[in-house]
Amino acid sequence: MDAITRAIEHLARLPGLGPRSAQRIVLHLLRQRESRLRPLAEALTALAEAVRACSVCGNFDTTDPCRICASERRQKELLCVVKDVADLWALERAGVFRGRYHVTGGLLSPLDGVTPDDLRIPQLVNRVRAEGVREVILALDATVEGQTTAHYIADALADSGARVSHLAHGMPVGGELEFLDDGTIAAAFRARR
Repeated sequence: MDAITRAIEHLARLPGLGPRSAQRIVLHLLRQRESRLRPLAEALTALAEAVRACSVCGNFDTTDPCRICASERRQKELLCVVKDVADLWALERAGVFRGRYHVTGGLLSPLDGVTPDDLRIPQLVNRVRAEGVREVILALDATVEGQTTAHYIADALADSGARVSHLAHGMPVGGELEFLDDGTIAAAFRARR
């Protein structure tokens, strides 16, 4: 298999890209070899060699523990639980949370055979107890799997002394009632203030 075909096949496996998009990207990179392709190849090589998962929270960084876990400016008594690093990065981008994180690595899904031991839930329970966490904020998906995981974590932390809270669910900013599904409307109505 030649280098072009291999590059197209690898890019086509990325989320949001198909074979045609991958082909366009490869052509673009080849046309701008010095300004785009070489810097991208160097960045990807550095990414593969330098970045690892934080042993404390599961975030990706070049240091272990990651910069968030190592920061003295973070509120150590607050811990936000997220499904994956993409969710952590979204919360960091929003700038609304100044505590620390714990990435579970997925959600419980009995139908898919995903159990608590497949996720980083036992580490979470140990962390909460060992680090004197006062509040655990569950920032998990508003899906059946997300809610199942949230209930499991809340039960596992019941005797830890930490308060367990959930992100609010409901009507998004800029949302129009007529376009919302029934579940979102019901959640928004229950969470009214």
